[in-house]
Amino acid sequence: MITNSVTKQIIAMGGGGFSMEPENPLLDRYILGLCKKKRPKICFIPTASGDSDKYIVKFYSAFVQVLCQPSHLSLFNPFTSDFRSFVLEQDIIYVGGGNTKNLIALWKEWGLDHVLREAWESGVILSGLSAGSICWFEEGLTDSIPGNMTVLQCLGFLKGSNCPHYDGEPRRKPAYHQLLSEGLISSGYAVDDGVALHFVGEQLEKVVSSRPQPKAYCLERVDKTVKETILEPIYLGNN
Repeated sequence: MITNSVTKQIIAMGGGGFSMEPENPLLDRYILGLCKKKRPKICFIPTASGDSDKYIVKFYSAFVQVLCQPSHLSLFNPFTSDFRSFVLEQDIIYVGGGNTKNLIALWKEWGLDHVLREAWESGVILSGLSAGSICWFEEGLTDSIPGNMTVLQCLGFLKGSNCPHYDGEPRRKPAYHQLLSEGLISSGYAVDDGVALHFVGEQLEKVVSSRPQPKAYCLERVDKTVKETILEPIYLGNN
């Protein structure tokens, strides 16, 4: 039973973590630190990568070195038909990058979207980078279709749109601005690599970063123009 004491949390990274910054664990440690247990259960969901074996190995290589209980959930080689029980036993869900369009389609086909919403509403921490960031919003700017930057309808746990890799991929910023100015995507957040948005409930609580320079941005459409506001992160290296 869900009570009023449950804290719903989502950490949406523009890029970073063990797969992009293997020598810089600050964002991953931040996510683990949100769970007050000594050995939190953290489950990696690599759907967007097609359950890449290399990606899964990278996850275990990174997280076996810290005090936690790592596992992963595969939709291509599932070990159980009872996803719900497995997911609800976790403390943290960590969603990897890749093709967001495939991720959304497969999650809906398997009913994992409903399971993850239930987990979030039960206090399981949801996190991820790139596709694993976009997926939680109503819409996302994705390169899932080769050669194009397109708008993708996502899960809608969080309001608005999301654009990861804002500084890391040159096409992202102009595409996001153009789509927003034309009213083809809703207002939302752009996030540089190495930066994470920390939502509590549906509200942005904090912005953190693994490096001093990267930023996050709030983008709004105002009279057919785009207003971009910098959201200065808290650099985790100072903690």
